[in-house]
Amino acid sequence: MCSNHSASSPPMFLLTGFPGLEEHHAWISIPICSMYLVAIAGNCTVLFIIRTDQALHEPMYYFLSMLAFVDLGLSATTLPTMLSVLWFNHRTINFNACLVQMYFIHTFSIVESGVLLSMAFDRLVAIQNPLRYTSILTNETIVKIGTGVAVRAAFLVFPASFLLKRLQFGRENVLSYPFCVHQDIMKAARSDRRVSSTYGLLVMLSSTAVDSLLLVLSYLVILKNVLAVAAQGERLRVLNTCVSHICAVLTFYTPMLGLTMIHRYGKHAPPMVYTLIANVYLLVPPVMNPVVYSVKTKQIRTRIVMKFQRGERTAGMSMRPNPSC
Repeated sequence: MCSNHSASSPPMFLLTGFPGLEEHHAWISIPICSMYLVAIAGNCTVLFIIRTDQALHEPMYYFLSMLAFVDLGLSATTLPTMLSVLWFNHRTINFNACLVQMYFIHTFSIVESGVLLSMAFDRLVAIQNPLRYTSILTNETIVKIGTGVAVRAAFLVFPASFLLKRLQFGRENVLSYPFCVHQDIMKAARSDRRVSSTYGLLVMLSSTAVDSLLLVLSYLVILKNVLAVAAQGERLRVLNTCVSHICAVLTFYTPMLGLTMIHRYGKHAPPMVYTLIANVYLLVPPVMNPVVYSVKTKQIRTRIVMKFQRGERTAGMSMRPNPSC
C-alpha cells in the first residue's frame, strides 16, 4: 500500500551498505573509517595552517579554506549513516531525516562545484593580471563570491525536498546507498516522479553543468596565456600553479559524472556498481583535496612541516630533565 508524507505513518527508508558483502561490513569499515579520518584531519590541518599563518592570508588560500570547509561538511553529513550501517547494521532512516541528509549532501556538492569554479577564476586572474591580482580579488570580493556560491546551492536544492514530499512511497523503501541522495529517493517513489526528475535535471544543468563548462573555458584562456609566454621554464612554472586545482576538479567531476550517467542509463547495472561510484563520489574528494594541496602547494607543505618540527622540538624540550630539581 502506498502512503504519502501527509499520512499518519510516514514512509521509512532502508539504507544499503555493500550488497552481497554484508558479512564483511566490519572489515570494509576499516578502510572507509580511515578515509574519513584522513579527510577530517587533512582538511582541519589545512584550515588551521591558513588560519594561523598570516603569510597565507591571500585570495588563493581563502578559496582553499572554503574547499576544506565544504569537504568537512560533506564528510560530516555522510559519516553518521555510513557508520550506522557498517558497524551496527542499523539501516532504518525516517523520511524527514533522509530529506535533511539529502539536502546537505547536494548543497555541499553544489557549493564545492562553485568553489572549484571560483578557484579557476582565481588562477585566471593571477596569470592574466598578476599586477592587479590583489586589487581585483579583495577580501570583500572573496566574501561576495563565497556567499553567492553558498546561497545559490541552498536555494537550488531547497525545492527538491518539497517535490519529493509530494510523491507517494511504500511503507518501507530500500535505497541503494548508506546515505540519501535525490536520484535514489526519487527512484523508490511509486507515483509520477516526472516533475521531481525534471527539476533535478534542471538543478544539475544550472549548477555543476554550467560550472564545468565555465571551468573548461577558464582553462582554455589560461592555456592561451601560458602559450603566449616565450620561455618554456616560465610556462611550466605557471602551469604548475594550476596542477593542484586540476587534480581537485578531476577528482570531483569524474565520479559525479559517472554517478549521473549510471542513474540515467545504467538501469541494469549490478547494485555494487552504484554503491562503489557513489562512495567514490562522496568519499574520495574530501580525502584527496587536502593531500594534493599539501603535497603540490609549496607554501602549505612548508608550513605543515614547520609546525610538526616545532611540535617535536617542544615535546623534546619538555622531556628533558630539569637540572634545578
